[in-house]
Amino acid sequence: MKVRGERECRECGARWSYYETGSVECPDCGSLRSVGVDDRTSHTDSSATLDLSTHRVRFGDARGTLPEEGVDDLKADLREYARKRGFIRGGELLPLDDTYLAARELLEAVDLYDRLRDPTDRDREYLLALLAGADDGDRPATAAVPSSLREARGMAAVRAVDEYRTDLLAFLDELDEIEQLEGSEAAGDADASTPTVSVAGDDRLARIDPARGLLERLRDRAKRVEALTGDVPPAAADALVDAADALGEYVRTGDETLLDRARERLSDAGS
Repeated sequence: MKVRGERECRECGARWSYYETGSVECPDCGSLRSVGVDDRTSHTDSSATLDLSTHRVRFGDARGTLPEEGVDDLKADLREYARKRGFIRGGELLPLDDTYLAARELLEAVDLYDRLRDPTDRDREYLLALLAGADDGDRPATAAVPSSLREARGMAAVRAVDEYRTDLLAFLDELDEIEQLEGSEAAGDADASTPTVSVAGDDRLARIDPARGLLERLRDRAKRVEALTGDVPPAAADALVDAADALGEYVRTGDETLLDRARERLSDAGS
């Protein structure tokens, strides 16, 4: 999606950032009559926050299976948060952040926990630890994942990596247009359009092909984990996530050591 991030209210003249509010409604007077006053930029992220405090109160003393109504409400909130999130904000590529990962894992873990025949104290403690820290991006350590819930870690990695990969590929496509634009400008084409993403560095176009090559490996590995319904060692699931995040940071910075890190983490993920 390409949007004009700075908006101006036609009623009262107030200005605000769509990237911060995610709304065309004027924060001063409430009018929906507003216009964009800057260039369009690629934007897939929304202004979404994750607040699980009411769910922590509800589940804090839970034993055995979880209350059905509470589970449905928690899943709905987690899905809504994940649906609103993206990884391009105002033309800039974002990291694969911890809060998104924690929300994804909690969504998978709640569903898996609720299907366990006889959940143990360790299963419950892990689930409540996820619930306690997810909105701050805190997840239990890799070694703390119970074997009965490791599919949740694996599937959360698959879902998060797939979404990040989609945005990263779109970002690379936009970067590729910079070369076409520069060629058009050199040829005197007045109709050349302005690119809608940006990264620092003169070598930004040279990052495209190496990143795309490793994204193919990342896709293949994610598909293998998905075929196993996430039932892989938690360390392998975390390595998959780390590889995706390293690729994103490479595209942002051009630091080639991050390519080596991505390759290493893909090997750790079993590729």
